Amino acid sequence: MEIRKIFVAGAGQMGNGIAQVAAQAGYQTVMMDVKQEFVDKGMANIKKNLQRQVDKSKMTLQEMDQIISKLIPTTDIKMASEADVVIEAIPENEALKKQFMIDLDQVTPEHTILASNTSAIPITVLGSVTKRPAKVVGMHFMNPVPVMRIVEIVQGNQTSEETIAVIKQLAADFKKESILAKDFPGFLSTRLSMALMNEALYALYEGRGTMEDIDKCAKLALNHPMGPFEWLDFVGLDSVLSILTNLWESFAETRYFPCPLLKQMVQAGRLGRKSGKGFYDYQ
Repeated sequence: MEIRKIFVAGAGQMGNGIAQVAAQAGYQTVMMDVKQEFVDKGMANIKKNLQRQVDKSKMTLQEMDQIISKLIPTTDIKMASEADVVIEAIPENEALKKQFMIDLDQVTPEHTILASNTSAIPITVLGSVTKRPAKVVGMHFMNPVPVMRIVEIVQGNQTSEETIAVIKQLAADFKKESILAKDFPGFLSTRLSMALMNEALYALYEGRGTMEDIDKCAKLALNHPMGPFEWLDFVGLDSVLSILTNLWESFAETRYFPCPLLKQMVQAGRLGRKSGKGFYDYQ
């Protein structure tokens, strides 16, 4: 299958990152969101990221302009009518994603692959609401997308091997390594990361160590690029709480039972970087 045009749904942090790497790979890329202000913010973020590469002499201005010329911002879902691959990066809400898959199924050609950037929602469930479950697949990018080198490809119950092969090649075109995960709650990356974050939360909650020392332990003893509390703030505490709740409901295993401290932080509105304050202060 030849891929000529990619449609990215969602211009937020993940969506604009995916659109950027798609355009950098040479694909004509449509980036869509529900409001023009979201699309404008997404485009501004892409330009800022690319300008940073120019400032570091890792890219020329001409190369930056060529990448930007590949991007088509829009608020119209009908722009997906010519897409060969759609990558959905809308908010992590099952009902919202299912309805969006139904909408995409109606406006895209039969050959179009529908990929979801979900970190936990079953691909089989998303595929079941379409007329093309064999062409529905998980394509879970890590944040920040232009920097992180891995994509988690998730195979639903009815996802075809042909679809998996196309998405593997697309990930390679994006200069990403890929891993293949079966369609179980949390896939691979989310199950591992949530267990670590929750364990760190309980260690702090139970007074086993300070937040700073737990983060230092992860960075210096485990060679992680950031500590679990820095990571929590980066991802968003409300998002982590939602994912942990889903995993707890799926497995009923204590390692996924959300730490009460996490719930208190979310109730207090301390959501991390996006709110200006989480475990650390970003104001």
